[in-house]
Amino acid sequence: MDPQKPQETPPKYVIIDGKLIALDAKSEEPVEQPLELVKATDDLITNFVAQVKAESRGITPIHVNDIAVAVAKIYELVRKVIDWKEDYALRRSAIERILKRLLFSRVAGLKSDFADDPQLIAETVTTDLIRGGHLPNDEIPQERIESVTKSVGKYLQFLKYASTAKQFVTIKERINFTTFLIEVLACEIEDELSHPFKEKLIILTMTRLIHSRLSIFPKNSLTPDELNAHVFIAACRTIYDLDDSYIAYNLLQFQYPDWKTLPDDQVEPLKEEIIRVWSQTDKFITHPISRQLYSICERVDTVFVLLDDFLQKYKNEPEKIKDIIRYKSKFSEEITAFYQKRHKTLNTRLMRLAAFSTLSVFASNWFTFFMVEIPLAKIFYEGFNAFTTFIDFLVPTLVMFILVSVIRPPPAKNIDSVLSTLYSFVYQGEKVNLYEIRLNRRRNPILMFFIVSFYLLLTGVAFYGVGYVFYAAGLPLTSVVFDTLTIALTVFAAVNIRNKSKELIVDEKTSLPEFVMDMFSVPVAKVGSFLANKWKEYNIIAIFFSFLVETPFNLLTKIIENWSDFLKEKRSEIH
Repeated sequence: MDPQKPQETPPKYVIIDGKLIALDAKSEEPVEQPLELVKATDDLITNFVAQVKAESRGITPIHVNDIAVAVAKIYELVRKVIDWKEDYALRRSAIERILKRLLFSRVAGLKSDFADDPQLIAETVTTDLIRGGHLPNDEIPQERIESVTKSVGKYLQFLKYASTAKQFVTIKERINFTTFLIEVLACEIEDELSHPFKEKLIILTMTRLIHSRLSIFPKNSLTPDELNAHVFIAACRTIYDLDDSYIAYNLLQFQYPDWKTLPDDQVEPLKEEIIRVWSQTDKFITHPISRQLYSICERVDTVFVLLDDFLQKYKNEPEKIKDIIRYKSKFSEEITAFYQKRHKTLNTRLMRLAAFSTLSVFASNWFTFFMVEIPLAKIFYEGFNAFTTFIDFLVPTLVMFILVSVIRPPPAKNIDSVLSTLYSFVYQGEKVNLYEIRLNRRRNPILMFFIVSFYLLLTGVAFYGVGYVFYAAGLPLTSVVFDTLTIALTVFAAVNIRNKSKELIVDEKTSLPEFVMDMFSVPVAKVGSFLANKWKEYNIIAIFFSFLVETPFNLLTKIIENWSDFLKEKRSEIH
């Protein structure tokens, strides 16, 4: 070494991907520097950590007898087959069933002291949910029953007004409004009991991020608040597949910020107003912009689903969240692990959905076959033999199983698209995609005429093909019509399940087989969607069924619970 030549100092930094990275003094390996987070994502973490700490305070938990819990869970498993809903949707469905049972006398116009007692209703709903396994035993604070009681009292006033309101022209309108109130109350009760603050923060974060990247043409066609509400709706639908009832509940909170804590003296002036809000809710939810926003949010919802998984993992160690997310390599490892876990379990979850939905179709076929099809066939002097009965049961069940079982998880290379999209929503300085929405797009009327005509032709061909299968098998004409409509409902359910299978796909690309399947399944599913919505309008039958079936079972579980408690007391007296 030349003593005259100064020794070169090793560089302390290197440039990688256009960024200045520090070198470790000992190993001379690049040392990753923390990155700046996007404001909305940073707020998400800050608010989540604050909420976790607030929830960790001491509580007085609600306890339900363990024997009663075991018995009630058996019934809930049966209901799962009947309802064929995913786990996250079963709890609110259970709340709605309990409310319909408890409020049946009020809906039917009968006198009942029980249906007028908000606290008794709140306590019954809470304990029934714990018995059914929809809420954890010994974890729900007693204080939450007070909040539920206040919510129930508010809706009881609205229900009482609905029974005599003159705005309703038909009985169907009155029933639909009553159902709307019960479903929105179910959402509010679920919010009070489960405190889904993580999910709410994720939805609000997606709303902020998507809203900031939108350009609407023509400009000023929507106010910022209206656009924000529509983006919120799309976020609800894509991340957690939330339904119209939950969206309506949140729209009420947008319109009335003090909705959950509304004083009693402010409920009275809102009685007429709430009917107007109900009548306008459907128009707002089905605004022309909703389809375009749903399409945008569906392309990136995977990112927020995985963010939810990440926050859930560190719910008990919230102080670690920022230390991980600010370092891209650490955060990427975490997200990749969550992605791989969901990818591995997707097939299992889809097959479980297929099994439950197929069982549900099979079970409903038993009911409709004996209660509807056989009586109708006798009226028109027709009947069934062993073969036609077999076909009547087999075809709808087989259609559901085939449509769901052909669903496949996303390809392995999809993870790269997920990570690049994730970075754009989390870190500053990343490439950002902007979205453009045009509300007044002009379409060629001649081209649209041919497209709509072809669509109607495919619909006719699909229904003719299904009907012909039943007719060729020798089913009575009444059953041919009835089973063809049942197939429409079955395909509608299968398409919904197929949509759920795309939870991990970013920027979905449709394959040729999927395109061909969509040509026939989508028109049939649209008819099924129409039939499902029409059936919902006449769901006084569902209210009656809930009362007729669940009341005896609920009485049985209470008898078992009281008997078990009695035995415990007697055992404690033995010394």
